[in-house]
Amino acid sequence: MRTYCRELLVTGAGPPPLGVLEFEGFRLNCVLGRSGITADKKEGDGATPAGRWPLRRVLYRPDRLAPPETYLPMQPVGRNDGWCDDPADRLYNRPVRLPYPASAESMWRRDRLYDIVVVLGHNDDPVVPGRGSAIFMHLAAPDRQATAGCIALSLPDMMNLLPSCGPGTVVCITP
Repeated sequence: MRTYCRELLVTGAGPPPLGVLEFEGFRLNCVLGRSGITADKKEGDGATPAGRWPLRRVLYRPDRLAPPETYLPMQPVGRNDGWCDDPADRLYNRPVRLPYPASAESMWRRDRLYDIVVVLGHNDDPVVPGRGSAIFMHLAAPDRQATAGCIALSLPDMMNLLPSCGPGTVVCITP
């Protein structure tokens, strides 16, 4: 039976958006939200939510990458896949098909940031309107630009992390 890394630890590492992700003796530089880490996450605040969030599944762009090695559930992303970020909508913080009548971001991006996405279990059980949506672990921009509240890693670091992740792995984000 495979034993997975149980906990990924994310902390701030200086002024926002700099962070560090630690697991199994590894330390990876990461990028966090432009507003740092908060214990009181609100939609649109640009902060990464503090707490313990399970890793739900991995989404990937099949036209750009082979499925990454991981023990997490995986699914390819399609051109019409989106994620609802409208707190007034019944599918807030849920995947949707685009075009969608409420505000939703595209999961099929040109900038490559969502070529690999790990969906975090933030505000999903139950969903509370306005407490934050689309909190992911995804790829970092080449200039390491701040995220809107997600955790971003380089492609090589993401590929090194994912094989250690499986059911039961959580990310613990602390200020």
